[in-house]
Amino acid sequence: MPDMTGVSRPARPLDIAGEAALCDPRGALYLPDLDLLVVSDLHLEKGSSAARRGRLLPPYDTGATLERLEAVLAAHKPKTVISLGDSFHDCGGSGRMPAQYRETLLGLMSGRDWLWVTGNHDPDAPVDLPGTVVGEIAIGRLRFRHEPMPGADAGEIAGHLHPGAMVVQRGRAVRRRCFATDGDRMVMPAFGAFTGSLNVLDRAYRGLFRWETFFAHMLGASRVYAVAGQRLRAG
Repeated sequence: MPDMTGVSRPARPLDIAGEAALCDPRGALYLPDLDLLVVSDLHLEKGSSAARRGRLLPPYDTGATLERLEAVLAAHKPKTVISLGDSFHDCGGSGRMPAQYRETLLGLMSGRDWLWVTGNHDPDAPVDLPGTVVGEIAIGRLRFRHEPMPGADAGEIAGHLHPGAMVVQRGRAVRRRCFATDGDRMVMPAFGAFTGSLNVLDRAYRGLFRWETFFAHMLGASRVYAVAGQRLRAG
């Protein structure tokens, strides 16, 4: 993303319902006081799922997603990881995962607590993988679930909607995945290599945020750019 006048680049953690939270530009959320890393919507094995239905996609999504996840874990070294639902693109995805990717994932999970939050794509526990499966979980001031709930108490961290945002700067439209937050709650960007995004101005987000304090924290190549809601554009 190019430099943009009036757009800040967060270098320090945000405050989400009183909990410090650092937005990593790769799409993960790190909570330093809890030593906890959150990723959402990995959609592992999306390519193989599409192939089973006759759609040919490059079979490299799982490898690319795990490579990015490995880099994030190496940077933050969290004690606990929460995968916030839709970790696999369908319930059979974990069983179809090639052996080399399974070994990579097991290596990333080793030595830390790992929580699989169930999602609409993967309501069942992953096959032959460690970790704890939960529908949702409260830790500290925060509650982690897959689908955001309109009217939920402050502290909700959710995924599912794959938030993205667009700004126009000097006549050029810039679109990026983003962390969507009003300071009370957050919807996470999709982490998976083959995942798209849904503009935060879409009606699917209605009732989730206080617009007067809303920011889209847009992902750049190496930084996260905080853009106030009033500056965002549909599209």
